[in-house]
Amino acid sequence: MSLSVFAGTATDAETKVTDALKEHYKPQRIKEMAYKNNPLLGLIPKYESFGGENMPIPIIITGPQRRSATFTDGQNNTSTSNVKQFLLTRVRDYSFATIQHEAIRASQGNADAFVRYATMEIDGAIHSLKRSMATAMYRDGTGAIGRISSNPSGGSAITLVTGGDVVNFEVGMRLACASSTTAAVRANFGGSSQNYVTVTGVNRAASTAQITVTETIHADASANDYLFCLGDAQNGTAIAPKLSGLEAWVPEASPTTALFGAVRTADPTRLGGVRYDGSALPIEEALISGASLVGREGGAPDHVFMDFTSYSNLEKALGSKVQYDKVKSADADVGFDALVVNGPRGRMKIIPDHNCQPNVAWMLQLDTWSLNTLGAAPQILDLDGNNMLRENAADAYEVRVGMYGNIACNAPGWNCRVKLA
Repeated sequence: MSLSVFAGTATDAETKVTDALKEHYKPQRIKEMAYKNNPLLGLIPKYESFGGENMPIPIIITGPQRRSATFTDGQNNTSTSNVKQFLLTRVRDYSFATIQHEAIRASQGNADAFVRYATMEIDGAIHSLKRSMATAMYRDGTGAIGRISSNPSGGSAITLVTGGDVVNFEVGMRLACASSTTAAVRANFGGSSQNYVTVTGVNRAASTAQITVTETIHADASANDYLFCLGDAQNGTAIAPKLSGLEAWVPEASPTTALFGAVRTADPTRLGGVRYDGSALPIEEALISGASLVGREGGAPDHVFMDFTSYSNLEKALGSKVQYDKVKSADADVGFDALVVNGPRGRMKIIPDHNCQPNVAWMLQLDTWSLNTLGAAPQILDLDGNNMLRENAADAYEVRVGMYGNIACNAPGWNCRVKLA
């Protein structure tokens, strides 16, 4: 990391600091930091040369149907291939670390002390961005990370509809809310004329998942409102601000709206994936039934991602029949433990992921998916060679971390969203 923040000629200590930070934040190191404990982010195939305005993702719904046992009938049919094209576009996501100038000066003679301080802040920024990416990979691109259970107005506590969503919230977050995932954020949320509240506490107990905030919540906020990290909401526009994850490509309900310009109503399964409600079945039976539907469509799901509670319930249900395996990222030295269930088209590796929505299993043929980015994701934004930038309103320096990209699926119909009990 370039440290022009020291005045005068660089000392040996300063050179050691610079060299140590450059060594610490090599691109491969950042990948390993990002993928650790985030299985879908670690295992999804990557393409890091997503340039241009968009990336066409063509999908053949059906080939030409000029076929018949009768020559004339086959020849007279004018059917041609039916192709839909998704025009994938990039989204952006940013995270920032602040390094105090005084701390830099105070540790000028001790390179190791400065590196420990600087990496604590920069690692934190990378962690925030990787969690944002990893959570978004399961969701619909609108930025929603939870939902308000009961009317919170006049208080400073927010109870969540789904307790498991509490993993998406952190102390210090600024939250906005809206009546739907695509509606404009409420102008009055934290008191009067403030469109956000600031998280001061997170109760992670499963039965009482609750967020406390600094501000008194305005009466405009309502039960069933959706919650967003400030700046992440679609906010009444037609543009999804976050990664269009699994829920965008394989939504819970049959898709009726376009995705990346492609209307999916002509064939909601091949263009919008398979949906299976297994909530009335034991988890293993729900998975096998969902896999059978995908197999019927020609897919061969090989990975299943689910929340930790569902995973533990499956593990207990399998009992002595349980089989284990390991899976490894193709582009970083990161691996994950998995259960194995035999499906109709082969073995499926079941992996728990704390970013996954509760009570949902994502049954994927992983080679049909890709995370397409402009450069590595995440990456330290240093194209001009200045890794640390002077903050104009504080006695500090700023390190910027970012990503540009989106998720694509070239065969949605070979993947399944399974609703679990």
